[in-house]
Amino acid sequence: MPKLIFTSILVVVTFATSAQNKTQIELKAYDQIISGTTFNLKMMPIEGGSFMMGSNNSDELKELDETPTKKVNISSFWIGAYEVTHDIFNAFFNDDATAVGSKVDAVTRPSPQYIDLSWGMGNIGGYPVNSMSQDAALMFCRWLYKNTGIFYSLPSEAEWEYAARAGSKTIYPFGDNHKELNKYAWYKDNSEEKYHKVGEKLPNAFGLYDMLGNVAEWTLDQYDENYFKKLPENATNPVTPPGKRYPKTIKGGSYLDGAASLRSAMRQHSEEAWNQRDPQIPRSRWWLTDAMFVGFRIVRPVNQPTAQEAENFYNKYLKID
Repeated sequence: MPKLIFTSILVVVTFATSAQNKTQIELKAYDQIISGTTFNLKMMPIEGGSFMMGSNNSDELKELDETPTKKVNISSFWIGAYEVTHDIFNAFFNDDATAVGSKVDAVTRPSPQYIDLSWGMGNIGGYPVNSMSQDAALMFCRWLYKNTGIFYSLPSEAEWEYAARAGSKTIYPFGDNHKELNKYAWYKDNSEEKYHKVGEKLPNAFGLYDMLGNVAEWTLDQYDENYFKKLPENATNPVTPPGKRYPKTIKGGSYLDGAASLRSAMRQHSEEAWNQRDPQIPRSRWWLTDAMFVGFRIVRPVNQPTAQEAENFYNKYLKID
């Protein structure tokens, strides 16, 4: 079982490291091969460390749910250099052999889309996958684990912000001037109201593309407006555990958002209305008709869980409320 240390509604998650896993792991970039597609997942190493999470007083655009800033410690991990694309997600979508058991659906791959949920913006050749729920993103991670033997997940809020900031203490990873956003992000001012192929803008200092804009990204956390008030100072790897289906935290802003929503500390959250046009009864746990602006990227912890710990983790986050 994962070791769970509760701090108000926040939980610090660590995985016990077995004797077999105590061999030194070299933290370097690698390509995760995805069978059935020519698109691989480029995983970038993120050296652990400490940072001030949230918005400080110098940010005039800060929101109440981004304060007060707190020092957070993050363990080393890998994160996708790019947002997961339709091309890669489709390997999961089309995998008839997938059989890992799921409480989300009768099968473990996504149910067929009932309309074109890319909304004509592009779904072949490197466009970010979109319109899926957090459940679908986590089921992709579970499928990837079953197919590779490597545990993958969504980043926590803290991991995401640590990776996005890339060592910066400014409003954006590149500084405080929003006029520089055009070099790094697809957002309201330059996107023409559609997402674009991943990797077309400049990366941050950690080599990560589209952390800001293009599609907003799911995190692992349940959203809590009082996150920073409850977060202990000097917390290590904090995660807000799952509760109800809504709201969950998303980060990074999207192609529809203005500059203020692309700040490193900005927090947004999912809403039930994001699936209001779903014609299915009951409504899909896979697809979101009104969240065409949401996608995801994945992370891999350095300390890999045991098989039982991994199964417990996925079951915990994919439970039906």
